[in-house]
Amino acid sequence: MNKKTTQFLTYTALLLLGMALFWRCLHNLDFKEFWTDIRSARYFWMLLNLICLAISLYFRALRWNILLGTMGYKTKGRTTYGAILIAYLANIIVPRLGDVVRCSVLSKKSNIPFNKSLGTVISEFVIDLAMLFIMGVAVMLFQWDIFDTYIINGSGGNWKNKILVITALAVIVVVAIIAVIIIIKKNKKIAELWDGFVTGVKSVLTMNKKGLFIFYTVMIWLFYIIMTWLPFYMMNETSHLGITEATTLVVFVSLGAILPVPGNIGIYHSISDYLLNHFYLVNTSAAKAFVIINHASQMLFYILTGGVTYLFMFVFQREKTHYEQSEGNREQDS
Repeated sequence: MNKKTTQFLTYTALLLLGMALFWRCLHNLDFKEFWTDIRSARYFWMLLNLICLAISLYFRALRWNILLGTMGYKTKGRTTYGAILIAYLANIIVPRLGDVVRCSVLSKKSNIPFNKSLGTVISEFVIDLAMLFIMGVAVMLFQWDIFDTYIINGSGGNWKNKILVITALAVIVVVAIIAVIIIIKKNKKIAELWDGFVTGVKSVLTMNKKGLFIFYTVMIWLFYIIMTWLPFYMMNETSHLGITEATTLVVFVSLGAILPVPGNIGIYHSISDYLLNHFYLVNTSAAKAFVIINHASQMLFYILTGGVTYLFMFVFQREKTHYEQSEGNREQDS
């Protein structure tokens, strides 16, 4: 079986998994009540959600600029922002393709070597995983009574059990990271990418703007949390939920997104629905309506912003350049 066939079968299997989870999420649903919740939602809060999403992605572009600048490459904020918007559009179609796409965009627009920019992207991934771990520990500690019911039945407020679970999670994360590094190092085909990764990690450790880098990282995740919290006010059934609950959704949905399912379909729905319905006791119809609205609006945002950005950066600009060159040739001929 060749590589392309394997990739196709993997993609198909993951897509089918996502669709199965999506179907399971909506299975046995009272669609009349569900449709009532969809129609009665206050969509102004979803608009604020998308504004926060746009701001978060801009902070992500600014943070990326710092990493690139540390390696001696300069690019404009609008270029990296555009590359990120196109990348999120690509991720809807083929998961993880966005990382390759945004580095390719930067290579074409700013002449930055692909492997170097990919190294910074991998470095960002490691940093974001660290942020997720910190946030995950925080939400567990703040909501231990809830997690105790689902993770360590009967432990109550025993701090020894809390420390045991947190330590176990930390060990799992560290072992997973070490295993990935060993596998990458032994694979000669991606040795060049590994060099780019090492360069990217070094850029984080040696950067001059560490404070600004940390600030941008915090702002990225803060706006992710805010954009999850604000839509709670769309519906009466979720309006009592706050920042802690929003952070919990962000952590678990982000971890679920590591599984490369196209458009995060099914994964996002199942995790969010389970948390709202079982952790926070939101009724089934309202929980599913909230999840559907949230996911659909974000997908629409990525499609529109990514599509428009691609047109401006590669289609309209190319036509403009071709027109300017044609006009220049005409002036020379005359």
